[in-house]
Amino acid sequence: MRLLSPNLLAAQKAASGEPYVQVIVEEKLGETTRLSFTRLYTGTESDFYHAATVPGDGSLIRARVDPGANTLYVQRVASPVPGSAFSNWTSFGGPISGAAGIALASSGAQVLLFYVAADNVTIYLRESSNNGISFGDGQSVVLAPSDVKWMAAAVNSSGVVALFYALATGVVYVIKRTAGTWGSPSAWTNSVSQVTGLACVYQSDFNLAVAGTDSSSHYKLWTTVYGDGVFQALGTWSALAEVAKASSGSGVEYHAPFLGYQEVFRLFVVEKFTGTVSYSRPFWTHSLPTLDFLQNRWRDLLPFDLSSTYGMALSSDGSYVYLTTPSGVWRASRAISQIDLSQDLLSLELHLEPSGGQAEIILRNDDGRYNTPGSGIYAAIKKGSQVRIGLGYRTASGLETSPLSYLWIDSWIHRTGNAGASFHIRARDGWGLLNSWRSRRQYSWAAGERNVSQLLAFVLSKVGLPLSSLSYSSTLVNHYPAFTIHPDERGSDAARRLLGMVQDVLFFRSESGLTKYIQPTEASDYTYGTDHVILEGEYESAAQPANRVQVFGTPGMAESFTWSEVEPFERLSQVRDLNLDTTAKMQDRSAAELFKAATHALEGVIRVPVNCGQELFDVVAIADPQAGLSSAKRRVLGLATRFDASKGVPIYFQKLLLGGIG
Repeated sequence: MRLLSPNLLAAQKAASGEPYVQVIVEEKLGETTRLSFTRLYTGTESDFYHAATVPGDGSLIRARVDPGANTLYVQRVASPVPGSAFSNWTSFGGPISGAAGIALASSGAQVLLFYVAADNVTIYLRESSNNGISFGDGQSVVLAPSDVKWMAAAVNSSGVVALFYALATGVVYVIKRTAGTWGSPSAWTNSVSQVTGLACVYQSDFNLAVAGTDSSSHYKLWTTVYGDGVFQALGTWSALAEVAKASSGSGVEYHAPFLGYQEVFRLFVVEKFTGTVSYSRPFWTHSLPTLDFLQNRWRDLLPFDLSSTYGMALSSDGSYVYLTTPSGVWRASRAISQIDLSQDLLSLELHLEPSGGQAEIILRNDDGRYNTPGSGIYAAIKKGSQVRIGLGYRTASGLETSPLSYLWIDSWIHRTGNAGASFHIRARDGWGLLNSWRSRRQYSWAAGERNVSQLLAFVLSKVGLPLSSLSYSSTLVNHYPAFTIHPDERGSDAARRLLGMVQDVLFFRSESGLTKYIQPTEASDYTYGTDHVILEGEYESAAQPANRVQVFGTPGMAESFTWSEVEPFERLSQVRDLNLDTTAKMQDRSAAELFKAATHALEGVIRVPVNCGQELFDVVAIADPQAGLSSAKRRVLGLATRFDASKGVPIYFQKLLLGGIG
């Protein structure tokens, strides 16, 4: 149960509590801002090697290579807004290499432009100390041992410049400039067959995205960290961590990543399909909030509406994020689009169950204010926008709420008629997001690679949600099963298969999935029937759906019984799981399956004034003398909350679906 203030606890137990429900819609996914890009410029420049950066004054610096004569062009737009002169370029001469990428980096007023000479091996730097208004002449940085293909650069918080460059051989080198002096280059400690793109952003360490092929000719998108002494040791490389993979022969390739940081890491990469019908299109993703780059937890790649071979450069300042190509500029505000709908709320129906949660929010629309959602002051109301609902009361301290798990808008309805006009928003919780995600390919882990918790965290990351825990079983963290997510499998199905292996459950609080180890010894979180009245109650004692469980694993079979229920009818459940390679694991699984069956043997429902902190799987005590119950422990297996202020005096109650505690 969520923690409530003393005043809110008192208000929800009062006989005449004044209800209050808060509903806020915002363009976010959890704690990550959803960026809505608007195209500011459409030109005719050729799609080729390019880069972008935003120095300290907020200007937008772009550079590109013209493929005709391999000429280097640079552009500075002091105030990038609609109508800016994005077509004006300054030639920096040439020819330079037409087979190698370029790189831009900035720190404060310093802007660094790296390019490769026409010999394909000599790397040059042109530098600006005035936010890109003017640049010095090209200075040789390093002579590569063979042809350079891709470059990326970043500046750390101490002014140390790191230049990364990938050779045609698949080797990546780094060379650093400290106090104005370049050191010696050194090769990374990773290995790939070829590099098809390189990107870097500094955030605590030098964080890189690498596209290329491995030794089996699979195209992959990886991340790696070159340490600056925070999460990775100074001057060392982390192992490559896979973000995306396309098997050899699939016709899918990854090229030209660009990487940025705006409260989370954001990554763009070109996915190219060489089959029928071919395409070359940018895809994007972002990391999960509060996690460092080394944890490599990313939302699944999503397509961007553009055809491009050389990708989209990503840059930002404190107010805006920019996407650029040679012929295009897009901008998104970093400010969160948000609106509080509480004053227009007519009613709320909210249902939370172990299989998922959903809400219907009904708003007044008598004056047509919600006729154009997604625009004006209602810009935040879009498909997929986040809904934050807080259940509360007026307390001695004023209006107080307890926030529920976040939901996301799935649809809306405009209704008209004699009863007036209303606007209905329908939203789903994290299970809804998991249900809408389908795996684009097969993911497979051998036994011993990841435990159940890590696999579950991977599934949730595909929809952009983190995983945490209130409590956990030994099995959740010590069982490392062989596991496969099949192509086109729903995330919800994969998550349920994993939860079927353990006695833990999954529910959502705010933006996070939470695991909880449910046990029959749990103490109750709250009592109904004493100072929090029960308006109606119905209690059923039923036979367990299974009273004998047999589990078959590699060593053989183990079983568990509820002996008091076996007579007069045996209800047998059988589980086969070759991941169970010890007798102890088989026995634990059989006990867990029998425990789950026991939670459904006692069923019931109570209707009560709204408890603002009640959550799924809480254990509560029921005191209902008319049913012979005194401090009877039950587990909350469903929550239905109703608020209705459409007819004057508000209706405000909850129905709690109850089960046994196991």
